[in-house]
Amino acid sequence: MSVATPTGLRRPHLLAAGLLACAVALLASIAASLVVGALPLTPGTVLRELVAHGDSQAGLIVWEVRLPRTAIAICVGAALALAGVLMQALTRNPLADPGLLGVNAGAAAAVVAGILAGVAGQRGHLLLALLGAGVAAGLVTVIGGTRGPGTAEDGRLVLAGAAVGACLTGAVAGVTLLDQTAFDRYRFWAVGSLADQPLSALLTAAPALVAGLVVTVAVIRPLDVLRFGDDGGTALGVNPGRTRLLALVATTLLCGGATAVAGPIGFLGLAVPHAARAICGPRLGWVVAYSGLLGPILLITADVLGRLLARPGEIEVAIVMGAIGAPVFIALVRARRIPRP
Repeated sequence: MSVATPTGLRRPHLLAAGLLACAVALLASIAASLVVGALPLTPGTVLRELVAHGDSQAGLIVWEVRLPRTAIAICVGAALALAGVLMQALTRNPLADPGLLGVNAGAAAAVVAGILAGVAGQRGHLLLALLGAGVAAGLVTVIGGTRGPGTAEDGRLVLAGAAVGACLTGAVAGVTLLDQTAFDRYRFWAVGSLADQPLSALLTAAPALVAGLVVTVAVIRPLDVLRFGDDGGTALGVNPGRTRLLALVATTLLCGGATAVAGPIGFLGLAVPHAARAICGPRLGWVVAYSGLLGPILLITADVLGRLLARPGEIEVAIVMGAIGAPVFIALVRARRIPRP
């Protein structure tokens, strides 16, 4: 398997038109998310309830269930997609995923520890998941290192993430096997779902997500410059160590916040950056912009498919994403040429 860098850059006006098309597709997916469910609603009914904000059954479904669910899907999808872009750019590994930082395992371990300690309530679990994600990512960073030539590119960060994630996953499995109560409460969070999540869950994680977005925007240019190597980046005024550390912080905030709200959702952070690069080429700014739109589109689409395939019940979005993402991952692994981030 060889890795190739895409040649040429697309014209800016075409890229802008592509972003507009993605925005329209996102609006269409949002409309589908508001219409489709155990009780199907017509677009006219949804629009009327959005304007009138009535207390009818349709109004309660739209305002109390589907709007919060859709808002969470938009934020979680964008956060995981951007975290995937940063992780692949940071490690120079086209098959990298935000989970390589141990964020998912850290969040899970913190939630289980909180259950054992008697912490109750969704807000408590959200805060614990955020804390666990940050601690795990910090531990991976300390073990893998962020300074020195090629530190983020020579595999040490990936190996550190795999080791920490395996240890934490093993600890969680051991505890939940021994404690039935902990397992019963933990499995509802671990499945990865957008269902039954109030808007307050998103508001709790919002500071982490907003901070992650701000750091992402700040690190786009210096991280893009590092594609030409540490020496070239230094010559252009970029501090490689600081840039990588900021990228790690942004990845942790985005992935940790998303995981705290919706549980672990795999493959989205892997697949979306590849789709974005296929459209716009390797320029990181454009990849970030496209990924910020494609991530929510993919997650909302997977959520709507889960509702359609098992109506009047539903399939959790993490399961649908696994069914979508696994073939994508296999195709990427078997591809002869994979564009380098």
